[in-house]
Amino acid sequence: MNELEKMKAGLWYDANYNVEILQLRVNAMSLLHELNQTPPAEEEKRQEILKKLLGYLPDGLAVMPPFTCDYGKYIEIGNSVFINSYCYLMDGGGITIGDHTFIGPYCGLYTAAHPLSYKWRDQGLEKALPVKIGSHCWLGANVSVMPGVTIGDGCVIAAGAVVTKDIPDNSLAAGVPARVIRTIDQDAPPED
Repeated sequence: MNELEKMKAGLWYDANYNVEILQLRVNAMSLLHELNQTPPAEEEKRQEILKKLLGYLPDGLAVMPPFTCDYGKYIEIGNSVFINSYCYLMDGGGITIGDHTFIGPYCGLYTAAHPLSYKWRDQGLEKALPVKIGSHCWLGANVSVMPGVTIGDGCVIAAGAVVTKDIPDNSLAAGVPARVIRTIDQDAPPED
């Protein structure tokens, strides 16, 4: 099994010295540089670059610059998704974002974990575990989602939360580490 296959399988792999993996990241960085340097008024060009980066283009995708990811092609985004400025999607383990989801500024979705022992960490080992964000979610500013976490449909994650464990559907979660504060009644009128 090569290093890229190990990465996709959630096994320990060489993230820092493998030529194939490094080249994939350089390719993504080149597209990201082009995307982030393209003026917002040139939306058609920005959408073309996003299509190259992701390998497809969801309907209604809005990505505010600057935007960063590791590979791009390991991100699955639904329709009508909004990703605000300064977001980082570390997509080695795969990231899924459902339809009609808002991601606030400075959010990070992280799939990579490193060994606690520096003996192994210094060798460039990491393990990539998938992150899944459901449909109709809202991640406030500065939310961090850790490797292997699933956030259910209809969730709101409060600004500054660090999500280390799965969050069930229709939950309001907040804190460091994030915990469920209450269940959201999706039929209730907007709150003041």
